[in-house]
Amino acid sequence: MTNSRIQHVIPGALILAIALLVTYLSFTEEPAEAFLFPRIISVAFVGLAIWNFIRAAGGMAKVGRGVALQDAKNLLPGLIVMLILVFWAAKALGFYVSATIAFFTVYSIYDPAPHSSAKDWIKRAVITAVFMAVIYSLFALLLKVQTPRGMFI
Repeated sequence: MTNSRIQHVIPGALILAIALLVTYLSFTEEPAEAFLFPRIISVAFVGLAIWNFIRAAGGMAKVGRGVALQDAKNLLPGLIVMLILVFWAAKALGFYVSATIAFFTVYSIYDPAPHSSAKDWIKRAVITAVFMAVIYSLFALLLKVQTPRGMFI
């Protein structure tokens, strides 16, 4: 197996293993009703992960240049915010409060609009509120899924 193929097969295998683990956990955790949405999504992710692995093993994946240092630096602030959300904030503050803060923070970091304009801050706040209303409607009202609860529900 060539180096170019290995650089696709290893990540593809890792992604497949993670997808299988998440699927297994979603089907074995209780209460079952709370895991309906994760079950649906995880099965879809396993299918995509299998397809990705087959493409990588078969040499059909295109060889890329990897992640440039500048790209990694650009992604780092958003990655840090998301890690804080997943590993601390959602449990401590509650899913909706922490997700609102995380979305607003990430949106503010990557929005090219000037940070000195009050109009742009209002736009960020309105878009965050609408996005979170959609997320709340999806999880709480449509799917009736319990999200992590914390200090602020």
